[in-house]
Amino acid sequence: MNENKLTILWTNADPLTSEHMVFMYAYNAKKLKLWEEIEVIIWGATSKLVKDDANIRDLIRKSQKVGVKFTACIACANALSSKEALESLEIELYGMGQPLTKLIKDKENLLTI
Repeated sequence: MNENKLTILWTNADPLTSEHMVFMYAYNAKKLKLWEEIEVIIWGATSKLVKDDANIRDLIRKSQKVGVKFTACIACANALSSKEALESLEIELYGMGQPLTKLIKDKENLLTI
């Protein structure tokens, strides 16, 4: 278990929850060095939110600047026509089922929103 890494599984596509929980916490926790590594996994409807919401894209860029890493589910990106938008933000796309299962089985620090 990596005690200095937090993974945030972001599935809630509500813009207010995204801005005032996911990004507020990820950005500030990384900036304040509360965690050495923070990764946000974009999964499900959040993939479409990133594509459709300029403010969310700006929050991703701001978070990336302080070192928050973003990855995304490629199946969701393809299904929701958001692959190009995610790639334009330099977000890595993967099949996420196995990596998420490994995080859970290894009892890694996982916050689900």
